[in-house]
Amino acid sequence: MVQVTPFFLVLSLALGAPQLLVEKCNLTGNWTNDLGSNMTILAVDEKGNFAGLYNTSVADHPNKIQQSPLVGFLHLTNPIDQPTFGFTVNWAFSESTSVFTGQCFLDKDGKETLKTIWLFRHHMNTTEDNWAGTLVGTNVFTRLRKQE
Repeated sequence: MVQVTPFFLVLSLALGAPQLLVEKCNLTGNWTNDLGSNMTILAVDEKGNFAGLYNTSVADHPNKIQQSPLVGFLHLTNPIDQPTFGFTVNWAFSESTSVFTGQCFLDKDGKETLKTIWLFRHHMNTTEDNWAGTLVGTNVFTRLRKQE
């Protein structure tokens, strides 16, 4: 029995080792999307909360574009290797808000991609103009540089 125990120990380590090498998507860092906008997501806390900054390259507004704050949530339950998330951007230069929801994907080479759908809402003065203030779209974000 003494010789069997080391065998099972080695076997369990060998079977469990591939799980230690599995890459996981990490939202923290700098991202750019298919329209040239940039975003920085700061540290994600133990509950999945995060904050950051968004700098849009697309705006139909007379004011100068300004970097805007974002707050969001990362879904932490399994499978956490390709988590879902959502965040809100409070545009600092207009009376508008956007919400993004999406998923972080990791390809076979370890490249992270954020696939999102967004809803943009601009302030409107009447209920008759309600839908004129709403836009919907999609974005694909790629990492600018890996966060250490």
